Amino acid sequence: MAGLHSGWTRRLGAACCALLLSAILPVHAIVLRTAAQEGTEPKFIADGKDHVVGLCIDILRAVEQIEPTLQFVGDQRWKPLIRAYSEMETGQQDVQCAMQRTAERELKYHFLGPALYSIEYHFLARAHDPVVITQWDDVRRLAPDNVVLINRGFAAGSILAEMGGIEVDANSTNPQSNLQKLIAGRGRLFFHRGPGLQRLLERTGTADKVRILPQVMYSAKLYFVTSKRLAGFINERLERALFQLEKNGELERLMRKWD
Repeated sequence: MAGLHSGWTRRLGAACCALLLSAILPVHAIVLRTAAQEGTEPKFIADGKDHVVGLCIDILRAVEQIEPTLQFVGDQRWKPLIRAYSEMETGQQDVQCAMQRTAERELKYHFLGPALYSIEYHFLARAHDPVVITQWDDVRRLAPDNVVLINRGFAAGSILAEMGGIEVDANSTNPQSNLQKLIAGRGRLFFHRGPGLQRLLERTGTADKVRILPQVMYSAKLYFVTSKRLAGFINERLERALFQLEKNGELERLMRKWD
């Protein structure tokens, strides 16, 4: 009986030590690889030479606060959007913030709910161009002077292809280049999405040369996306944190901050 009691005491002591150690030892976070996507303001914005800020940076930090077992790395390193998406498809990256949902992309990535925020697409034109656009036929009727500039690899290309009958120039990879091409007359319109369009013009020094046409031409929701190679339990933790951010109003507050 004494031996039985002694064994039980040892097991209890071992269990207490294990609990004490688990409370003392740091929790090792799961590292999730991502990247700052070039040309996607206000998701990612250069703030000096080696510092990236923006809506997605804030969302990543907010997820880490809610779910300390997850840690994002790479959000301070710039990559072209096409490369960032390609590397997630091949498993070289794990997550990307704020991607528009399409049937083609659903075959390649996991889209996690809820929607992070909504975007609205507008046309931008030269400040002194009297063009008025209220519907897609207005763009078609501008032919032959109806070239629309878009960023290569962005969802805008799929949207315009679906509309049909619009000549597209997708040679540039960022909005700054397309604004300069627009000002130089190398395109009649630039098709881009907000939030943050006015801020984009102010940051690039083009607010007096380019105007945002008021008509919303297309709207969509953006989602948090993960590689299909990522473990299911990690997706569950991410999704749980994102739903909490939606429930407590943080997602809406962050979008207003960067609009």
